[in-house]
Amino acid sequence: MDAIRAVLVPINREGYRFVAIAIAATVVLFLLAEPLGWLGVVLSCWCAYFFRDPARVTPRRQGLIIAPADGVVQTIDAAVPPAELGMGEASRQRVCIFMNVFNVHVNRVPSDGEITAVAYRPGKFLNASLDKASVENERQAVRMTTSDGHDIAFVQIAGLVARRIVCGLYEGQGVRAGERFGMIRFGSRLDVYLDDGMAPLVAVGQTAVAGETVLADAAGDEGRRKGERT
Repeated sequence: MDAIRAVLVPINREGYRFVAIAIAATVVLFLLAEPLGWLGVVLSCWCAYFFRDPARVTPRRQGLIIAPADGVVQTIDAAVPPAELGMGEASRQRVCIFMNVFNVHVNRVPSDGEITAVAYRPGKFLNASLDKASVENERQAVRMTTSDGHDIAFVQIAGLVARRIVCGLYEGQGVRAGERFGMIRFGSRLDVYLDDGMAPLVAVGQTAVAGETVLADAAGDEGRRKGERT
């Protein structure tokens, strides 16, 4: 049963149109030539796989900041949040999660709280693994106040292949940690800006799981963690 559930993962509604197009193209390819039809089958299966939307178990406790995206923690550094969010010019601890085309691309809210600002900015489509992508690429930035009063931000950043950012959040909206809020098609990056005093509890190179991995704990006093490959 677990094996079946691992394969038959629900598809996010953002993918319905793409999967339908892939299936229609497969039918046409089969009419043209059977080998091409099987190529279409592979494409349809990959499309369904890309838009998979598995259930997640989100840790519940005030103060926790949860990963909003699946992927590898690429960078942990100090950076100024996007200017359009009005968070000032002081640097904050930033955790950057890079999503490749094989990761689940459904994004989730990192904490309980209220959305205080949502800002879209057009830009380039550089490789999302580059540091300058956070400044120059197309992005959708969100600022929120957590239920325990902390001011954080998370930013969806388009990448080299990604050409569409989907974000369903709006200013004044109440949200819960782990709640789905959007996705980025096809491969990109998501940056999280922590509040003062929050230490990242993940390490560079670690794989984050959206809605499950704890990025920081505002209620804890643990210092920043280091990681090592074993």
